Amino acid sequence: QVQLVESGGGLVQPGGSLRLSCAASGLSFSSYTMGWFRQAPGKEREFVAAISWRGGSPVAANSVKGRFTISRDGAKKTLYLQMNSLKPEDTAVYYCAAGNKFTSGTIDYTGRYDYWGQGTQVTVSS
Repeated sequence: QVQLVESGGGLVQPGGSLRLSCAASGLSFSSYTMGWFRQAPGKEREFVAAISWRGGSPVAANSVKGRFTISRDGAKKTLYLQMNSLKPEDTAVYYCAAGNKFTSGTIDYTGRYDYWGQGTQVTVSS
């Protein structure tokens, strides 16, 4: 019943921008920490950014800090990732994840999240 659906991915040139969305359903959105992870071919899934169930304290990986901004809209039950100044190294499938506020684990730990979306492809290329 729980569903996370990502959208907004696509092909963009280096230096361009994209805004990813993750629509959540089947869960109490305000009770879940939300995060973005990404996985490139041949690489492990890595943390990108996360925002607490409280709606504050956003955290971003060093590789995207200053370029990506995570936010959430409680009324729409939607998570966003604004990506600016995109680089070829940002190319990956981006996944939305939800973790209950009572679940143990740090905010950047994949095992802390209970639900995952199917991902949306982001390709940064000339």
